[in-house]
Amino acid sequence: MNVRRWAQSACLGVGAAALAAGATLASTTPAPAPAAAATPVAKAAAPRKKHKKAYPAQASFVEPAATAALTRMSNYLRTVPTFEVKTETERDEVDDFGQLLTFDGEVTYKVKKPDNLTLDATQGSTTRSYIYDGKTVTQYDPVTGFYAKFDAAPTIGQTLDLAASKYGIDIPLYDLFQWGQGNDNLSALTSAHYVGASKVNGQDADQYSFRQPGVDWQIWIAKGDKPLPLRVIIVASDDPARPQFESTLTWDTAPTFAADTFTFTPPANAKEIQIKSSGQ
Repeated sequence: MNVRRWAQSACLGVGAAALAAGATLASTTPAPAPAAAATPVAKAAAPRKKHKKAYPAQASFVEPAATAALTRMSNYLRTVPTFEVKTETERDEVDDFGQLLTFDGEVTYKVKKPDNLTLDATQGSTTRSYIYDGKTVTQYDPVTGFYAKFDAAPTIGQTLDLAASKYGIDIPLYDLFQWGQGNDNLSALTSAHYVGASKVNGQDADQYSFRQPGVDWQIWIAKGDKPLPLRVIIVASDDPARPQFESTLTWDTAPTFAADTFTFTPPANAKEIQIKSSGQ
């Protein structure tokens, strides 16, 4: 599971000058002015019970029940043909002074497998929309009115791979469409264990902790017959500042979508621009 990629792509880059982070668009696209940093408010951490279960002394121990929980979640995600998921994120970045700054964001997915997707992502004053209709992906900036298109692949997963490899576009929460597809990379784990029962927004969940080279991460999975991921926390353990990404997910696995949900109709003031491949 490429959790580092998930964290890096889960919010739009601060001060992104194009429609999507990493995409090279027409040079006429203006770069937004940097937003003033808000005064940070410290969050009081709730007291946590120490994990009392004894583990072997060696540095690497992967608990089979923890990886089995990921597999069960993956298998369930593959069975959900239509869903809407809304996420609230907090992502740390290290500024030029070596200080951690935290940025809030929101991402909403509307999905109808195998070949329909819309995404609306917001970070600060920056908003981006992505619409995939089975044949074409459209990226749209509602603030400037610029939009760009590229030919898509037959499925959502293949299209997201194409967007990343050809255009350098990492879609937020990309791994939602890759879990359970045989590339979860569980062999990279050096540590995995069950933390305990928990709640996320009032919903019963099980909390698990994982470690792999350069990344410590946790995931909260809903209890019951719908083992959906409810929260993810990822820490860059190979960075002395230990920047963190957190995402809380709210699911609707039986949504009703309007007929035009997966169709992009340019507004009157919209202007199409060309997108270049990442190699150009």
